[in-house]
Amino acid sequence: MYKILVADDHPLFREAIQSVIASAYPDADILETESLDEALIMAQADDDLDLVLLDLNMPGMNGLNGLISIRNEFPTIPVVIVSAEDDKQIVLQAITCGAVGFISKSSPRAQMTEALEQILKGNVYLPPDIIRQTQDPNMQRHRKSSNNPEIPSELLMSLTRRQLLVLERMVTGESNKQIAYQLNIAETTVKAHVSAILSKLGVHNRVQAILAASDINFSNYLRR
Repeated sequence: MYKILVADDHPLFREAIQSVIASAYPDADILETESLDEALIMAQADDDLDLVLLDLNMPGMNGLNGLISIRNEFPTIPVVIVSAEDDKQIVLQAITCGAVGFISKSSPRAQMTEALEQILKGNVYLPPDIIRQTQDPNMQRHRKSSNNPEIPSELLMSLTRRQLLVLERMVTGESNKQIAYQLNIAETTVKAHVSAILSKLGVHNRVQAILAASDINFSNYLRR
């Protein structure tokens, strides 16, 4: 049974996200609060929290400083930012500051459910529209000018053909489950490939791998 803390100062949204959680995980223990200070106190009291859903703009947050505070205090608890702001730079900054996902409050219910499922399985969740934007030429230029990592060709050559196929589908925003279906392999095998990919490329999480690989011409490497 999952124990999830919903930290948001809007009662209607807390009610809505609790409904999404309860539908997907009927046995989940859902806690709620409306400020960062209360969230920190509740996280201290419940050392078995599985997830914190954190509103970016509730009292005490001070932007991403609130995320940094809760990550510093409780580094083992996964934190997801939930916000009405979905600018791509804010999303990427949240991931860089330690969030394991970013859910827009304007997301359809099914997309919120998919995000929760991916995160509770241990994956990092990035909104599909943000992933698509990383493939835009303007976004690629920004990434290069911001010292975001690019993957040297020798590291890509170190990947097996199957790992390249998995990485290619990661870049398109597919979940492990979707990749497993498309490549006709077990989801556990996909997870093993993802771990190997992150290790070989020297990145820390799925999002960094996606950003670094989004402008790669995979056909050049798959032909070998």
